[in-house]
Amino acid sequence: MVYFLSSFRRKPESWRPASVPALAAPAELCLNRLENNAAAAPGGNMADDITLNLISRALARRPPVTAACNSDGGGLMPAAVMLLLYRKAGEYCVLLNKRSMQVEHHKGEMSFPGGAQDPADADFEATARRETHEEMGIAPADITILGRLDDNITRSNFLVKVFVGTIPYPYQFRPSAIEIAEVVEIPLRVLRDPAAWRWDSRIEDGRRTAIRSYAYGPHLVYGATAKILDQFLDIIEDGLQKEDTSLD
Repeated sequence: MVYFLSSFRRKPESWRPASVPALAAPAELCLNRLENNAAAAPGGNMADDITLNLISRALARRPPVTAACNSDGGGLMPAAVMLLLYRKAGEYCVLLNKRSMQVEHHKGEMSFPGGAQDPADADFEATARRETHEEMGIAPADITILGRLDDNITRSNFLVKVFVGTIPYPYQFRPSAIEIAEVVEIPLRVLRDPAAWRWDSRIEDGRRTAIRSYAYGPHLVYGATAKILDQFLDIIEDGLQKEDTSLD
């Protein structure tokens, strides 16, 4: 079975925002302001040591492994997704969505906002911002980029660039009625808990490989989406360990 993050079909022109402004890399002051605003919201007290600054530093310590699409129009097809997290009710959550039954591919599966690169996109970051706007109604300028994860090459022949970002919260999501069946916000606490992990195995390059998925209520996050979460959680754990070591 081929697992992917979205249908990656081209959207009609009526979906497109007039412009997609790019933001510079976040300064620590900007992230502190987002932290403080979230803490001031109802239920905003933090329950652990994870902060936006810690995540940003952890991502910066590990440059992403990247790949290139063929310029001749063949080979891998370019795409980008956005892993968004924000502080809600005292803890960070990751934004996912459940695909509707109206989309052509991967009906009912869990995914990050994202899709195929458009010729009009300035770069892959612009692709991720635009697709997040089209699918979730999040204004491109409201997203602060924290860093990137490794590129993912899918079995469906897409090369996916992965961006990690944050938004101010509370936020009024406006999900696409055509593409999105449900907005799903999963606490990092749940994703980090082994009780939520489900294990399977498959043969890759002649070797049996353990594959992790994530259960949350009636939902199961698997495939490429789970693989991206794997790396993100590993980077967070590494960041927490290095921060603790630096204080010793």
